[in-house]
Amino acid sequence: MAKRPKRQSTTRPRIKTARTNPRGRSTRSRRGPDSPAGHTLLSNRIIFELYRAGTALSIGELVKLLSARDLPEPIIEHELRLLVRLDRVEHSRKNRFSLAKKSDLLEGVVVMNPAGFGFATGLKSISGARLPDKDLYLSRTHLATARHGDRVLLRIIYGGPRRRDEAEIVGIFERMQKTLVGYYHQQGDHGVAEPEDPRFPASIHLNVSGQNFVGELRDGDAVIVALDTAESETAQLRGHIVEILGDPQRLEVQIRMVVEKHRLIQSFSPEAQAEAEQVVADPGAANREDLREILHVTIDGADAKDFDDAVAVEKLRNGYRLYVSIADVSAYVRAGSCLDREAYERGTSVYFPTTVIPMLPENISNNLCSLLPHQDRLTVTAILDFNHAGKLFKKRFVRSIIHSHNRFTYQTVKQIVVDQDKEVRNKFKPFLKALQWAAELATILHQVRVARGSITLTIPEPDIQLDAELRVAAVERMQRSFANQIVEEFMLAANEAVARTFAERDFDTLYRIHEEPDPDKIKDFISVAETLALKLPMGATTSRWYNQLLHQVQGTAREQIVNNLLLRTMQQARYQHDNTGHFGLGAEFYTHFTSPIRRYPDLIVHRLLCRMIIAGSSRKDKAGKAGPYRSLQEAGLHLSDRERLAITAERDLADRLKCQFMQQRLGERFQAVVSSITDSLFFVDLVEQLISGAVLLSSLTDDYYIHDWRKHRLIGDISGRIIQIGDLVEVVAVEVEADRGRIFFTLEGNSAKELSSKTKHHK
Repeated sequence: MAKRPKRQSTTRPRIKTARTNPRGRSTRSRRGPDSPAGHTLLSNRIIFELYRAGTALSIGELVKLLSARDLPEPIIEHELRLLVRLDRVEHSRKNRFSLAKKSDLLEGVVVMNPAGFGFATGLKSISGARLPDKDLYLSRTHLATARHGDRVLLRIIYGGPRRRDEAEIVGIFERMQKTLVGYYHQQGDHGVAEPEDPRFPASIHLNVSGQNFVGELRDGDAVIVALDTAESETAQLRGHIVEILGDPQRLEVQIRMVVEKHRLIQSFSPEAQAEAEQVVADPGAANREDLREILHVTIDGADAKDFDDAVAVEKLRNGYRLYVSIADVSAYVRAGSCLDREAYERGTSVYFPTTVIPMLPENISNNLCSLLPHQDRLTVTAILDFNHAGKLFKKRFVRSIIHSHNRFTYQTVKQIVVDQDKEVRNKFKPFLKALQWAAELATILHQVRVARGSITLTIPEPDIQLDAELRVAAVERMQRSFANQIVEEFMLAANEAVARTFAERDFDTLYRIHEEPDPDKIKDFISVAETLALKLPMGATTSRWYNQLLHQVQGTAREQIVNNLLLRTMQQARYQHDNTGHFGLGAEFYTHFTSPIRRYPDLIVHRLLCRMIIAGSSRKDKAGKAGPYRSLQEAGLHLSDRERLAITAERDLADRLKCQFMQQRLGERFQAVVSSITDSLFFVDLVEQLISGAVLLSSLTDDYYIHDWRKHRLIGDISGRIIQIGDLVEVVAVEVEADRGRIFFTLEGNSAKELSSKTKHHK
């Protein structure tokens, strides 16, 4: 059995640096009522119990709540008097105690860093106090016994105009992580599980007595451990094994590990499953506009299982008519039903190689709501008329019934409209005109979108290919063609038209917003851009500013790194009730309408759009709040979180598979681009495989390298050789820490020498 690789030391080597004033957090001591010295462990416990009670308590009631601590009443009373003097607690005439009305306490969730510190996110205040602009920093000494994911009560202890706010944990409301995935190891007469998630750095001591599967365990097996719920004065983790997953090299085991790590919801309840099986196949088709004669087709990847959207294009005398028909999931999933609540909780489908964790059960996602070829299906259709210049001059939305006349793949459409493959074109003669019109319209829409300022970032995606035994055979760039762009342009046009219609008619909806970039991140990028000798455009950092930079590096070795650096300057797109526009698309109004099978926000938009179609008026519709959420604002927050979680989980598995791939390629050479530099290492992105890794400076034996942080480069102390961000280098894979998702390279023997020719240029 393949063993989990031993963790190697990556101790940061001592190296010289050109930095004269190292930047970092001040370590000077700060004292006072808000410092750790001002709050003992007991005072925090008292404040926590008062907060949880939500009402005034007597000393006797507090003693009872703290009885598990074996604390005498005089000690508790002394601490209470101190808290009263500090204006943290109020003392009533009835000898009862409550928290001060101007409490600075916040609720939050702990997000740990593998280095041992953490942050408090998702901050809430019941007192109405202003929340910090950024997540609160939690140092090791202020974490108490909190773990990653715990819901906690916090107090801000440091802060100011020049310092990031820090906090200490007052108490723990709930241990959110009930189970952990770990690697089993036998230690003497007992076992331990080393957590697979580096945010849980301590080994889990296992209680294996009475467990009948102990004999099946092998050293290095992945296991699921249920953590003990008993409170402890220390952060030591204890638990017992509830499931043996087995060899962590197997794909199905890796998928389970990712699912458990990110707490993804895998199965539907029996009630939700029953609702999905009992759905009526044709609910109300008579009240729909019949578009079955329109030449709708689906265009998707070869391995697609569900089909949200079908498109059709007709040529008009003065332009084009585009039909974007989307599966009407709202006709099958009743708002507020058990099935609806579980779909909302998931928020989105999660896609892994060989499998998917769907938002909706298979009978709906892959059957009734999937626009299968040669089947009648219920849809919501956007009918959009564009002139020859790509201007939308008429739009209409209908509840419809369509018939998909063919299922095309991207590859087939490329062969028809790009390659002009005669054999393929002869096979699909009835569709040639419509596909040609689609290509013409997509080209025009793309030109219009770019001209108005839509950012043309090109971020390639990895294509992880598996062999017959489900092992990683190759990691390559996902191949994209003009056929992909046809579908994307049509979906963007439909989403934008729907959003604009909601705004024009003053109907409530859920918008997809993308805010302007973070100014601080823009400054960081400009610093790197100057190093890369990029010509910075004049004026404000608008979307056109981005496109001018992207045009400079298009087709060069630095295209990928500049695209990635610019992407990091941007905010994350999210869902919100109030529209603020979409910066990246240069769109004043935007929403998600085109994927209700796999995205719950689209299902919300469908319900609201159908309501607007039926109402046929311009009154403001407050009924949009109906569903398993209290408001559209709440729904936007929840669904944005679920989207980020799904993306994180998908990337997590991809990174694991990349590590497995590189484990089989140790000693091989790869072309790479230097993407960032630190005092002890620099990172590289492989050009062909879309894999990132690090080169430790301690592995470079040809010279002693100095970090010039101002110019984002390393300089050989003796030779003057330069390793610059953006340089194309040749690297050799030397080590993989699969359990931590880290890949290490070193420069190929003569790569450093080849860089010497660049010294003059960079100087």
